[in-house]
Amino acid sequence: MFDPAAGVLISDGGLATELEARGHDLSDALWSARLLVDDPGAIEAVHAAYFQAGADIATTASYQASFEGFAARGLSRAESTRLLRRSVALARAARAAWTDGRRRWVAASVGPYGAALADGSEYRGRYGRSVAELRAWHRPRMEVLADAGADLLALETVPDIDEAEAMVDLVTGIGVPAWLSYTIEGTRTRAGQSLADAFAVAAGSDAIVAIGVNCCAPADVEAAIGLAASTGKPVIAYPNSGEGWDPARHRWTGPAQFAPALAPAWVARGARVIGGCCRVGPAHIARLASELRGTSTATDLGSAGPSPR
Repeated sequence: MFDPAAGVLISDGGLATELEARGHDLSDALWSARLLVDDPGAIEAVHAAYFQAGADIATTASYQASFEGFAARGLSRAESTRLLRRSVALARAARAAWTDGRRRWVAASVGPYGAALADGSEYRGRYGRSVAELRAWHRPRMEVLADAGADLLALETVPDIDEAEAMVDLVTGIGVPAWLSYTIEGTRTRAGQSLADAFAVAAGSDAIVAIGVNCCAPADVEAAIGLAASTGKPVIAYPNSGEGWDPARHRWTGPAQFAPALAPAWVARGARVIGGCCRVGPAHIARLASELRGTSTATDLGSAGPSPR
């Protein structure tokens, strides 16, 4: 069972980041989920690269996948279901290649409604959809992913309390544990809500096994950890590089700020799952693993160099 309370775990980095670094064009409404159709082997190879770097958790290529998005590409409901299930199977296959005795997990990514719109809405929230409407939209995809063999669901990059409420309501009855992570600016959600209020949404849910932030500036992580820890749940933090995205020019701007040396302070504040998001690749995760496995006293995280079969 996935139990981050037992010690510090290392998550992976940006799946799309590494796919792009390997030459794949992801300028598509489906983003990395396009490769579930066109090149699934590339996705499995990136999962393997993150495990090689020292990650304990692989997050699937389902973040921007949706029934509506696949339908727009001419795929049937059955074909879309098969692709969602494939996202989990690829991460499980990458995990199965390792026999070094260290436990690894597969987290099925459940991105926000705004991600499927492919217009940056996940960094704004406030879609004009009710909690009931968001619950109805998320339910089919979450049910498929929960049934596909993932260890847990990663409810990630959530910008808005309303959407978090819908997702937490669903996961409570779905039979698979989940973590909930918000994308934030400062100490507020991207929709401008109090982060303390946002974390409180999941405080009473036994199905939510960790809570925290992702795809935010590294500088915003430490304060967020303190607020998340007040729920009594294990805290997860996987920020992006800190660079900004220019949607008009389709390019990253500003300096990178992700530094593995920040991680011990996050652990000291209460983080128990640490990784990276956009623009954080396997080399960053390798340095993060080295940093934490050399400094963490919370648990024996295993050897720094896993051995593939």
